[in-house]
Parts: sequence; structure tokens; C-alpha cells
Amino acid sequence: MMQNVHLAPETDEDDLYSGYNDYNPTYDTEELENDTGFQQAVRTSHGRRPPVTAKIPSTAVTRPIATGYGSKTSLASSLGRPMTGAIQDGVTRPMTAVRAAGFTKAALRGSAFDPLGQSRGPAPPLEAKNEDSPEEKIRQLEKKVNELVEESCIANSCGDLKLALEKAKDAGRMERVLVRQREQVTTPENINLDLTYSVLFNLASQYSANEMYTEALNTYQVIVKNKMFSNAGILKVNMGNIYLKQRNYSKAIKFYRMALDQIPSVHKEMRIKIMQNIGVTFIKTGQYSDAINSFEHIMSMAPNLKAGYNLILSYFAIGDREKMKKAFQKLIAVPLEIDEDEKYISPSDDPHTNLLIEAIKNDHLRQMERERKAMAEKYIMTAAKLIAPVIETSFAVGYDWCVEVVKASQYVELANDLEINKAITYLRQRDFNQSVDTLKMLEKKDSRVKSAAATNLSGLYFLQNEFSQASSYADLAVNSDRYNPSALTNKGNTVSANGDHEKAAEFYKEALRNDSSCTEALYNLGLTYKKLNRLDEALDCFLKLQAILRNDAQVLYQIANVHELMKDPSQAIEWLMQLISVVPTDSKVLAKLGELYDSEGDKSQAFQYYYESYRYFPSNIEVIEWLGAYYIDTQFCEKAIQYFERASLIQPTQVKWQLMIASCFRRSGNYQKALDTYKDIHRKFPENVECLRFLVRLCTDIGLKEVQEYATKLKKLEKMKEIKEQRIKSGRDGSGGSRSKWEGSTGNDASYVDPLGPQIERPKTAAKKRGDEDDFADEELGDDLLPE
Repeated sequence: MMQNVHLAPETDEDDLYSGYNDYNPTYDTEELENDTGFQQAVRTSHGRRPPVTAKIPSTAVTRPIATGYGSKTSLASSLGRPMTGAIQDGVTRPMTAVRAAGFTKAALRGSAFDPLGQSRGPAPPLEAKNEDSPEEKIRQLEKKVNELVEESCIANSCGDLKLALEKAKDAGRMERVLVRQREQVTTPENINLDLTYSVLFNLASQYSANEMYTEALNTYQVIVKNKMFSNAGILKVNMGNIYLKQRNYSKAIKFYRMALDQIPSVHKEMRIKIMQNIGVTFIKTGQYSDAINSFEHIMSMAPNLKAGYNLILSYFAIGDREKMKKAFQKLIAVPLEIDEDEKYISPSDDPHTNLLIEAIKNDHLRQMERERKAMAEKYIMTAAKLIAPVIETSFAVGYDWCVEVVKASQYVELANDLEINKAITYLRQRDFNQSVDTLKMLEKKDSRVKSAAATNLSGLYFLQNEFSQASSYADLAVNSDRYNPSALTNKGNTVSANGDHEKAAEFYKEALRNDSSCTEALYNLGLTYKKLNRLDEALDCFLKLQAILRNDAQVLYQIANVHELMKDPSQAIEWLMQLISVVPTDSKVLAKLGELYDSEGDKSQAFQYYYESYRYFPSNIEVIEWLGAYYIDTQFCEKAIQYFERASLIQPTQVKWQLMIASCFRRSGNYQKALDTYKDIHRKFPENVECLRFLVRLCTDIGLKEVQEYATKLKKLEKMKEIKEQRIKSGRDGSGGSRSKWEGSTGNDASYVDPLGPQIERPKTAAKKRGDEDDFADEELGDDLLPE
């Protein structure tokens, strides 16, 4: 024991700091690299071996720990108690201050320092999953049902309603299998009700989306009647919506009210929406008083735009003027709950602030605010146009009242739009002077309103063919707002009306640069290119327009007409066929198809379309003439007679139709009828030479006595005709003029040639060709410029 006791030397008796540098070598960490014992323990498993205890006499040899400072012995405390970490009787005293690091009493039992438990060996292998167990099968079925429900919802969001319904049905079948298996394994209380609810609800929703309303209602009934599903009463709203789509309004109201009774009062927003549905259903049934009660309650509890607008409609239906005014004021007062536009204007030159404003200037929230504001303006404008004619003695006074109310609200900018609508209303009532006066009052407003008023004035004067006034107001509109596509379009129209098509095309192009969706400018540009004979560019314009305005009759005709001008009749026929699918009863389009098929040599197709055109419009002389000539060519003269008779009814002063009738009778062998017809023509047109010639020939063939009489008249007429021709010729020679005058519109029709006369060569039968290919468009579908 005395070997651990150190006596202080006498020389250090006055040294107050002696002994402070003496420490247990266990804590010497500075010379660990030179400690052979520590390095050996690190490189080998020597450090994990249990220490030698004093219980074995042969191995209990006490030796000091070797360190970089040589052999040192432990220091004893002042009380004779060995220090922590000192070796006493072959056993290291535990370091109680750091027990959490792994120093425990196990060292006294011969265990080594092993805080990570490495001496215990590797962890045992995981227990193998038993995939054949009932619990695992149930778990896999639940996973599959959830996947099917998700796939059904995804298919519905992608628009594939049929696939969504199939997936929902598969989920329902698999969920029933799951319930039966779970009942066999566990008690019924352990059934997953949430999964059952989601499967049934998704199935009902998919039935409703596919308009299978009966199946959807049955599925909703299964959910609602099951007492185990809490809060399922709200689904009665969905059932009410289905009854509303089926126009079963009484049941819709019943289910809406049942849902309203089951929804707690804390859900105010949901209750308001249900009451709004109830009000709309009452409007559809004509029960306006009940609808008014619903909407008034909504406007008193939580006012919104839709309820306010529907309230105005209900008051309008019952004709209550004062209530309409009050409801309009309530609609105006509905708060929009959106930020002001000043928020999106940079107040300083701070780059960070500017970047933030640019980021939020057109984000989703800003777009939602714009949509809400646009919806509010639409409701207010529509309500004002609806009630203005009825709330006062005249619509003008009513509009003025609405304008004053709007000016005193947050929608001040709508007042000018109401003034413009007032002018348009005057225009619809054919009161052009009042319309012009109202628009002229807006010329002193701001640039946007001034441009809109000038644009309407320009279009109004253009329609009245006052092109100088239209041009001046178009200039005013363009100067007020150079980026107004309607103003630029009207300016192009006025320039085109004066014949400067190149300059008009430039205005149309500028309008399209400002607004690529301005269909009027694009259509007029195509017409301008067609007039300039730039057919490829015209076709490009109309094809672009056709991509915007699908199945527009005018655009389809213009495309076909351009192909016809480009000498491509097959493409023209193809586009006209598309046009026929849009306007199947348009006689002009059918006649144009017949004309194109006739030019291609397809007489049967031409006859089909000409006949269809005649059936829809039996007064087109060109169609009648073609059909009559067709029957003559096919040797069915009797059928041609009915067409020529109709032509003679339409043009009774034209002798050629009656001559054609007589010729048909003669060709068919009915000479007596032909003779009677010629005699009738002679009584109506006694100076017609052709009629007398055929009378002379028929009377000669039949052997009638009147032949001499008709021959004498024929000679006199021929002699008078010669004298008249000599006078005309001498007049031309004397005056040197080249003017000619057509004679005998009701008498001598020398231009007529009988196609049936045996002594005269029969001409080709074809439809009359148009000199101006644009006449058809001007007459039927409109080849005119479109003003704003």
C-alpha cells in the first residue's frame, strides 16, 4: 500500500502549486501515438479482450501502464482513497463521471468496453413475410382497391369518362370481395368504412359524369341510408343536382332542403350555396316569390354577385320596378374583395421591389382577381341593359338612372360603357340620330372611351355609305387609341371603299399585329388580297380564319371561291361540300356545286345539285334554264316543259320561254298543242318573227288555210326589219358612232334560236357563266367588308 503513497519533499515545502502537473496516465491523450499498448489495442483485437482479474493468481500481476512519460503510478487522494481509473488489486476502478459512455459495473465482472454492442455479433435475419396469410391477402386487396379508385379519378380528370366508370366498377367489385374476406377473418367492426365510402362515392360520381343518373341516384341512396357513414347527408346536394339536370324540380328542391337541414349552421358557406341552388330551381319552376325569399336571405347574410343578379331577374319577372332598383343597388354594393391596381405599380426604383411586382403582376391570384372583376362587370352591364327599359318611362331615362348609380359606386369606369350601350340600343331601334348624338357626347371623354365612341360612329356611317364621315371618325378613333384593332379595321374599310386596296391591307395588317384574334381584320384582308389577285395570300388568310372560326359559312365559301379562281375545281368542290354540311339548304351553294360539276363534265352530279337547288328555291332562272336544257338533251321534252312554264311565270315579258314550251310540244309530237301555243304567243307578241316562222311551217305541214295569212304577216315583218336595219346602219355611217340599241324586248326577239328546229343546228346546253365570280358571294353569303 505504501507504494502508492508519495511524500512531499522538503525542498518544495513552500511551493503552493506543487502536484498540479501530476495526473493519472489514463487521461494522457497527447502521447497516444507513442503509447505502444494503445497502438497495439487499436490494430488488433487486444482492446476487446477482458482484463485479467485478481481471482487468478497466476495472471494477477500488477504492472504500471506504459505511456510516453514512462512508467507512472497512480496518485492517491488526500483521504487515502484511490483515484478514479487507478489500478487497485488488479482491477481498474470505474470512472463514474462518464458512465454514459459505456463504463459500467460490468468491468468488475470481467466485461470489456463495448458501447456499440459489437461483441454480440450480427443481428438476426428478418422474419420472412408470409404472403399466404389472410391478413396479407386483405392488405394487398385494400392496396389494389385504392389504386383502382385513384386510376378512376385520374381518368375522369383527363376526360376519359368511360374508362373512369370502368375503373370505378372494378373497384366496387373488388371492395365487395375484400369485405367478404375480412368478415371471415375478423369481426364486422374491423371493416374499413372509409374505403367503402370512397369506393361508393367515386362510383356514384362516375355514373353522374356519364349521365347515368338512375344508377348514380341508387348508389347515392346506398351511402345515405347506411347509418354507419357519418355526415353522408351532405350527398343529398349531389342528388338534388341530378334531379335538377333531369328537370325534376320538385325532387331537387326536396333534396336540397333535406341537405340544408342536416348541415350544421357553422358551415355558412355551404348553406348559402345550397340556398342559391334552391333559388335557381324556384326560378326554373316559375315560383318567383319563393326564389326572391331565398335570394333576399342570401343578400342579407352573405351577399354575392350571382345571388344579386338572380334577385334582379326575379324582380324583373314579377315586374316590380322599385324592387329592381333596390336589387341593382345591392348588386353594385357587393364587395369584390380584390386588391387595387395600384398594388402592381412600382412605387420606387428598388430592384428587389420591382422584381417582386413583376412576379405577382400576372400570377394565378392576379388572374383570379381579373376574372372576378370581369364577372362583376358582366353581371352589372347585363342587369342594367335588362332593367333600364322598364324601371322608368323610357329606356333613355332608365339608362341615365343606372349610369348615375354606377358613377357613385366602385365601378365608375362602367358608366361610359353604359352610355355606349345606350347608343347601340338606339341603333337597334333604328333611331340613328339619337345614336349618333349619344356617341358624340362621349368624344370629350378619355382616350379609351373616345376611341370606342368614334369606332362605333365610323361603323355606323360606313353602313350608311357615308364614307367621308366614316373615314374622319375612323381617323379620330385611331388617333385616340392607335392599338385599337376595331378602329384600324374600320379605317381599312373606308380606304378600301375608296379603291386603295394596298393601303387598306396595311391597316388590316396593323390591326392583326395589335390583336391576332381580330377576325374582321383577317377576313377583310383576305377579301382585299382577292381583289388584288394575290390569291395565294388570300387563301392563307382564309385558312387561318377557318382555324379560328370552325364551320363558318362565309369563310368556307371564300376558300372554295379562291380555289375556283386558281383553276382548281376539285378543291373548290371539296370545300363546297364542307359548306353544304353547314348550310344544307342554301340554294346558291347547291347551284354553284352543280355549275362546277357541269364544268367538269359530270352531268349526273350536276343535275343532282341543280335539282336540289331548284327544290329549295324554285325561282332561280339560271337553275331552271339548266334543268330544262338537261331534259332536252336527254330527250325528255315533256319534263322540260314544266321548268319553262315556271320560267315564263317568273319572266312573263320574255318570249323565249314560251317559244321553248312550244318547241317542246312540237318535238314530243303534240303538234296541235304546239300550234295553239304558237298562236297564243303571236297574240301576245305579234311582232315576233320567230313565232311567225314556226306558225307558217306548222300550218304548211298540217295543211291549214291560215298559212297564207301568217306568210303575209311574216313578209311584212321581215321587210320592216330590213328597213329598220338599213336606217340603223345609215345612222351609224352618218354619225360615225358605234352605239347599238337592242330592240324588241317584248316583240321581235331576233336573238332567240330554237334548239328544236330541224333546220337549225342545236347549240350546246350549259349553265350561263358568270362574268363576275364574286357576284355569288355578294348576293348570298356577303362579300362585303365587315365593320366593327
